[in-house]
Amino acid sequence: MSEIATGTTSLLRASLSRTGKWAGSVAFLSGAVSDVLNPLGPFAAYIALVAAVAAAIIAIAMVLRLVLAAKAMPALIFATSAAAIAGGVYGVQQETNSQNGVIAALVPAVAELQQSLGIVSVKVAKIEKTVTETQKTVEAVKKSTDTVAQKTDQIAETQKQQTAQGAETQKTVEAVKQTTDTLAAGQQQQQAQAEKLQATTEQIAASIDTIAKGFAQLAAQGGAIADPKRPDEFYHNARVYELAGDMLNARRAYLAFAGFDVDAIDPYTRFATLLRVQDGKAGAREVFGQLAGKAKAPAIKLVHLLQFGDAQRLDKLNAFISANSDYAPAYFLLAQEFSEDRLGSQTLADKRSEAEALTKFVSYEKDGGLLKYFVDQTQLADWLDRSRTRLAALGDVLDPSRFVPTLTPTRSNAGWSMTISLPEPATAISWRLGDSGPFTDTGLMAMNDQRTGKPMPNPSFELPDSTVATTIGIKYLDIRGRETGPFDIRFDPDSALQQGNKQILDQFWTSWIAFDASGNHGLVYFTQMLSFRCAIKEVRYSLNGTALDKEIKMPPCDAKDPYAIPADYQPYFKVKDDVKSMAVQVTYTDGTKSPVREYKRQ
Repeated sequence: MSEIATGTTSLLRASLSRTGKWAGSVAFLSGAVSDVLNPLGPFAAYIALVAAVAAAIIAIAMVLRLVLAAKAMPALIFATSAAAIAGGVYGVQQETNSQNGVIAALVPAVAELQQSLGIVSVKVAKIEKTVTETQKTVEAVKKSTDTVAQKTDQIAETQKQQTAQGAETQKTVEAVKQTTDTLAAGQQQQQAQAEKLQATTEQIAASIDTIAKGFAQLAAQGGAIADPKRPDEFYHNARVYELAGDMLNARRAYLAFAGFDVDAIDPYTRFATLLRVQDGKAGAREVFGQLAGKAKAPAIKLVHLLQFGDAQRLDKLNAFISANSDYAPAYFLLAQEFSEDRLGSQTLADKRSEAEALTKFVSYEKDGGLLKYFVDQTQLADWLDRSRTRLAALGDVLDPSRFVPTLTPTRSNAGWSMTISLPEPATAISWRLGDSGPFTDTGLMAMNDQRTGKPMPNPSFELPDSTVATTIGIKYLDIRGRETGPFDIRFDPDSALQQGNKQILDQFWTSWIAFDASGNHGLVYFTQMLSFRCAIKEVRYSLNGTALDKEIKMPPCDAKDPYAIPADYQPYFKVKDDVKSMAVQVTYTDGTKSPVREYKRQ
C-alpha cells in the first residue's frame, strides 16, 4: 500500500509541474469570462458542474483502470481547477446577489462594457436556447455517469459471486477432507485388525491345491485350531464351529477366510447358506456385497449374485458366465436354476437347460479341471454325483429328434381331423398351413388340465378333404408361458389315408372275416377290409389251410369318399358247409405284409 501511495504522489507532483500553471490560468480566465457573461446566464455554475462531473468520470476511470493514470492526470487537474474556480465565482455571485457578475459590480468599466456589447439586453429566447443546450450537455454527462456507475455495479456483483463461490468451494473441500480423514481412520483400523488375523496373499503364496491338502489333513485331525493363521485353518475352524452349532465363531472364521481372497467356490457357498439361515437372503446379499466390492476372486462375486431374487439372479448368473465362460462351477449353479428342486415342475425347456449346464460342468472333470475350484474335495464329489444322477434321470432330453409334437390325421367322409400330441403340458396351441402366414389358435376346451390347473387347449383342428400335400406348422406355450416352436410337420393326404387305414386294420384284425354273419349261412363277409381298402394292395386267402392260393379282388380306393362301398360290389362270397376255417394275409400299399391270420367257423 505504501508503494502505491508513493507512486500516486509522484505522478501527481509531476502532473502539477507540467499542467498546473496553464490549467490554473485557463480555469481562472474561464471563470472571469463566465462572470462577465452572467447577465446571459449562470455560466459559472454550468462550468463548475460540467468540470466537476468530468473530474469524477476521469477519477473513476483511473480507479477502475479503464485509462492509464499518466494520460488522464492532466485532464483531471484541469477539470478540478476549472470546477474549483468556476464554483468559487458562482458562490460569490450568489452571496453578493450580483446579477451582472462580481467583476461588473466592482469595476464600472466592465459594467459599461457589458452594456455596450448588449450582453445585458440579450433576448430571453437566446438565453433559453443557451439554457436548453446546456441542459442537453448536462443530460449527456449524466448518462455517461450512469453508464460508468452501472459497469461499476456489475463488476462489484461479479466479485461478490466469485467470493461466494470461493467460500462454497472451500466448504466442499473441507467436507471432502473430513470424509477422507474419517475413511482413512476406518481403513487403518480395519488394516490393524486384518494384520492380526492374516497375512497378504503375496506373503502366503499358497495355491488352492496346497490349501486343499492342508484342509484335508486338518479335517482328519478334528477339533478347532487355537491360533489359526492360514486360510485352510480358518476354513477348517469355520466347519468345526458350524457343525457344533457355534454360528458366531463360524461366521468369524468364514470372514477371515474370505479375507485371503481365495478363489474356491465351496467355502463361500457354505458361508452363504449360514448367512441365509441367520440373516435371511437380504443379510447374505449385504455381507457378500461388501466382500465382492473388495475381492478379486470370481468365486466371491459368483456367490454374491446367487443371493438375489429369482429373475434377477438368473440374469446376473448368465452375465457372469458370458464374462467368465470357462468358470466351471458357474454351470453347476446355473443348472440348479432350472432343476425340479428349484422350480417344482419342469417344462421341457427347463429340462434341456438343466441338462446342457450339467453336461458342461461335468465336461471340466477331465484331467482334474475341477479340482482347482474346491478346497473341500468331498464337496466336489457331491456336485459330480448329483450331476450324473440328474443327467441319467433327464435321459435323452437333448436329442433334437425327440420330444417334438406329432400330428395324427384321421379321415372322415367330411374331411380331415388333425390331432396334435405334445411332449409336455401346454396352455395354448396354434397351427399354420404352409410355410408362412399367421398361426391359428385351436382354442380351449371346457375342462381344466390337472397338470397345469388351467383350461386345457384343444388338441385338434379340422381340414377340408381337398387339402393337398403341404407343411403344417405347430407351436405352443408351455406352463411358464414360453413359446416353443414352430415345428414343421409334413402332411401328405394320400399317405396319411393309407397309414390311418393300415393302423385300423392292424388294430382290429379280428373283424376282417365274418362267417355266416346275421344268419346268412354259407356266406363269408370281409366288410371291414373293404371299408379300409385304401391301405390294401392285395388280399390273399385260403380255405381249410394256409396255402393262400386265392385272392379277394378289392375295388379301387376313392380318396374323395374312401369308406363308401361301391353299389355294384358284393362284400361277401359263398362257401360250402365243409369249410371250417379261413387263412388271410394282407399286403399293404407300403409293401409290408400282415401276419397270416386264421379264422375258425363256428
